[in-house]
Amino acid sequence: MTNDKYVGLDVHQASTSIAVLDWDGKMISNAVVRTTADAIRDFINGLSGTIHVTFEEGTQAAWLYEVVKRLVAELVVCDPRKNKVLAVGNKGDRIDATKLAELLRGGLLKSVFHSNHDTKVLKQLTHNYDSLVSDTTRVMSRIKAVFRGQAIPCSGRDVYYKRNREQWMTRLAEPGLRIRAQFLFDELEPLKALRREAKKVMLKEARRHKAFKILSQVPTLGPIRIAQIIAVVGAPHRFRTRRQFWAYCGFAVVTRSTDDYRWDENGPLRRSRPPATRGLNRNFNRRLKHVFKSAALQGAGHEPFKSYYQARVAAGMRPEMARLTLARKIANRTLTLWKNGGQFNERKLSAQHDRAT
Repeated sequence: MTNDKYVGLDVHQASTSIAVLDWDGKMISNAVVRTTADAIRDFINGLSGTIHVTFEEGTQAAWLYEVVKRLVAELVVCDPRKNKVLAVGNKGDRIDATKLAELLRGGLLKSVFHSNHDTKVLKQLTHNYDSLVSDTTRVMSRIKAVFRGQAIPCSGRDVYYKRNREQWMTRLAEPGLRIRAQFLFDELEPLKALRREAKKVMLKEARRHKAFKILSQVPTLGPIRIAQIIAVVGAPHRFRTRRQFWAYCGFAVVTRSTDDYRWDENGPLRRSRPPATRGLNRNFNRRLKHVFKSAALQGAGHEPFKSYYQARVAAGMRPEMARLTLARKIANRTLTLWKNGGQFNERKLSAQHDRAT
């Protein structure tokens, strides 16, 4: 419509550059405002007509999404990895904002999903738990590094137990190492307590969601993995097919081909050579990939997935490819159950059942 406005926001910590284009692509406004909710709202509310807004996914994207979405007719949070045009030519805040507005006007942006309010709390609690797990693991690795640096064997978890601490400390002859180890042990204890509390709060919130009970039917998906899946995915119907979900989980095979057609008297004919494979896709959600990879590793040794995994290996598939196939299988079952409800059916684990939808 001739009264449409296309707004590009280049967001930074202190300031936000804004470019506004009209229906014909003519620049009608170019401004710099403070990166605050009030300043951005005031600018957008001052525009007339039908407003379309875009900005790139980043640290402040979730916050800005909540600020802007109720004020405009269309909001596109775009994937910066797809916006190669921003790297061409001169670069600056105003230039980037203008390019974003132009891409929005042309319908050339790849949007990034932002979940609804239902999973907003769980998403933050999952981030909190994952951060505490990382912090705890880091400190535990540093403790073992102290002992390994002195050629003291410390495999397993015995070194972390408080009841054995004095025994382990006596094995460090150098005073400086004992002081360092004591500080690390003192850091570890409150982190372990915080991690336990964070897990408890996260699982309590996760059990409020209907999907938690549904996904609990899937073998190898424990409460923590289910909470992480719900927090990341948000809404299962955003994935139309299982192949889209595989790509999001990092399980899609990337192929490359060129010179695909030859010409004869009947017209173009596609060449019969297969496209070259280039491994798995690199643009994926890392938390979700970790969840399904670890579930597949566990499932390879336990029924009902153990038989499926062993059948793939017996058929000549390499073990790593069999584990990838199993991870895809678990991801597919998870998505299907979440979408349709019902009961988990072990008889549907045959390879023939998993044809593309």
